[in-house]
Amino acid sequence: MQRRRLRPTMAAVLRSLLACAVAGFFLIALLDANVSPSSSSSLSSAAAVYELPERHDIRPIRRPSELKWMREAAAPRLSKMADMVAIARIINATLVIPELDKSSFWQDSSNFADVFDEEYFIHSLANDIKIVKKLPEEFSRVTKVVKYFISWSPLEYYQDEISKLWDGFKVIKAAKSDSRLANNKLPPDIQKLRCRAFFEALRFSPSIQALGKSLVERMRSYGSFIALHLRYEKDMLAFSGCTYGLNVSEANELTSIREKTAYWKVKDIDPLQQRVKGYCPLTPKEVGIFISSLGYPSNTPIYVASGNIYGGNSHMADLESRFPILMSKEKLASAAELEPFRPYAAQMAALDYIVSVESDVFIPSSSGNMASAVGGHRRYLGHRKTITPDRKVLVHLFDKLDQGLLKEGKKLSKTILEIHKKRQGSPRKRKGPIPGTRGIDRFRSEEAFYENPLPDCLCQSGSTTT
Repeated sequence: MQRRRLRPTMAAVLRSLLACAVAGFFLIALLDANVSPSSSSSLSSAAAVYELPERHDIRPIRRPSELKWMREAAAPRLSKMADMVAIARIINATLVIPELDKSSFWQDSSNFADVFDEEYFIHSLANDIKIVKKLPEEFSRVTKVVKYFISWSPLEYYQDEISKLWDGFKVIKAAKSDSRLANNKLPPDIQKLRCRAFFEALRFSPSIQALGKSLVERMRSYGSFIALHLRYEKDMLAFSGCTYGLNVSEANELTSIREKTAYWKVKDIDPLQQRVKGYCPLTPKEVGIFISSLGYPSNTPIYVASGNIYGGNSHMADLESRFPILMSKEKLASAAELEPFRPYAAQMAALDYIVSVESDVFIPSSSGNMASAVGGHRRYLGHRKTITPDRKVLVHLFDKLDQGLLKEGKKLSKTILEIHKKRQGSPRKRKGPIPGTRGIDRFRSEEAFYENPLPDCLCQSGSTTT
């Protein structure tokens, strides 16, 4: 089979997306050999870039190592889907729309078409690869090969090793699909295809987009606003072993959940070490101190992007006392509007994703799939302000506050502002591996491609990014 010659394509401004878990992918021998190389997508549309308004109540403000096993159940990864699009292009395959993972902590029964605009996804990538909704009947009984693609693999791995599988098989099932493609050193057209798939082709279903747009409009009625990704839900705390600020009963419940969840491999976790190393999400109280120290006044509208906060009102009281205009999808939308989405964690997270991307300022309380995807999406839209807390440094300051060695005020504010003046999403090239790391750890230490698509998918003029 002759491999199609790839031609550079320009990435366009994206549509909304959600990082979504995928159970497995089928790649099949190309059904239609008359698929031409892509040109600039005619389906893309320019979106307005929201600048932080210069106003009194919201004004402009001038990565620590993570646990590598940390995952985010509520907003699983869409980078899997985009990478498999690129891999299908490399090995000249037809891609079968995957089933979403229904065995996660959240037991979400959503199908791909429930979350995404399936037709748009297929047609917007038609010039790049062939995509079908399900495995064709003629391939249902043929022998399939299940392949575990090697993580962070280069182009040569797929061209030289995986492509050889076509000699004996017509269907390849990718058993694992997360981080299967290298972040760097890939041809420009493949990198642009990854961006086009991730940021443009994968857009939400019309019903999710409609309500998401309404939530943004309702939030804007309060003025310029911050979207706070408050990752303080039961699954996150149980999975990471972070119990700071919880009572004994709550801590024991989270430990029990972790021990009983079979596919969470790490069971014995020291909560104190987790927090000191910056691996824990900031608590709602800590987030309130952080945002206040950045200089935002109490009348700043804040949209809380999250699932059910663990402990409910008891843990949110301090944050809400600082920032009374504390909104969420549950407060902005009626029960009837949310009813179709409420049973499905992925669809509820999609609504949060839309508001987070469109906010004037985005602040994640922890790292994770959702925070990384939103941060990368905002970079792709024009480096919208995204303030990433340095949790490892902040917890030491917060401990001093608790011990009475430091007080809130100008000194704390000056310190926090200085720490974060270069952590606000300004243009910079993607970070490479940490010096001294080797093997798989070297790839893991790189900044993820979708977290920062510069320089591959953003036009540049000299030293200025446009």
